[in-house]
Amino acid sequence: MTGTSITQRNQNLAEIIKSYYQLTKPRIIPLLLITTAASMWIASQGRVDPFLLLITLLGGTLAAASAQVFNCIYDQDIDYTMIRTRKRPIPSGKVQPRHALIFAVVLGVLSFSLLTLFANLLSALLAMSGIVFYMLVYTHWLKRYSTQNIVIGGAAGSIPPLVGWAAVTGDLNIIPWLLFAIIFLWTPPHFWALALMIKDDYAEVGIPMLPVVKGEEITVQQIWIYTWLVVPCSLLLMYPLGNLGIVYGAIALYLGYKFLYKAWELKQDPTNNQLARGMFKYSIFYMMLLCVAMIIDTLPITHQLLGMVFTCGG
Repeated sequence: MTGTSITQRNQNLAEIIKSYYQLTKPRIIPLLLITTAASMWIASQGRVDPFLLLITLLGGTLAAASAQVFNCIYDQDIDYTMIRTRKRPIPSGKVQPRHALIFAVVLGVLSFSLLTLFANLLSALLAMSGIVFYMLVYTHWLKRYSTQNIVIGGAAGSIPPLVGWAAVTGDLNIIPWLLFAIIFLWTPPHFWALALMIKDDYAEVGIPMLPVVKGEEITVQQIWIYTWLVVPCSLLLMYPLGNLGIVYGAIALYLGYKFLYKAWELKQDPTNNQLARGMFKYSIFYMMLLCVAMIIDTLPITHQLLGMVFTCGG
């Protein structure tokens, strides 16, 4: 791969720590963690064990970080070619690929060990499956060869709620798989909005993202379709499954309406990068607040307050 022969630069300890931290792409991880936390709160009916929560989130952080470091190693040729990514730790020579590989393996082993020892084997295996799927299916098989790369690859980012649920209950039922489906359907509108903004970068390195191959109009039509799929899917947790109540339902309806409106705006003007940026930013906001709504709805105090309201109203 190109860009791997750069001599490692001399750095002080703080710079080295920063470089390895950047390898993990830390901005991506909080969104994965909040989906894990939401799943744990639903699974425990609002009474999460604090230690188990901490261990599961730490294990999930380490697994996600490991996957991102592996990704940086695999995609170093692309990162070196694109001006936008050329300053990342590996293409810039701040971290050697072999050192990054050791780092990724250590992170993965720590994640598996923590989850196995303090949660359970199922949660640990699910976390590892996320790393394998992200690297083998998305990064290796799909990213460079298929316009559907982010659709199928989105399954890797949908695994955290399975990990969270398994950590609490030791098994899986329909609820965590519905959470998986919500994130899976949310991923294309989220990522294709980003792809619309940086399609020239993808075209430069030959990555067949949908806007590059099919154009903006087809892409925004697909964003529109997937947004219409994810919003109704998010409401299934309230009805007919009944795991969440009116607080979650009201918030999910409002967030879903805004999500659809953003997608509709983009559909009217597919080449507008500002609308694409707005869609991308709102998609993050949507998923984070949806998970917060799940957590709030499960809290005992929420049920107590609702009971008081309905009692007074009666």
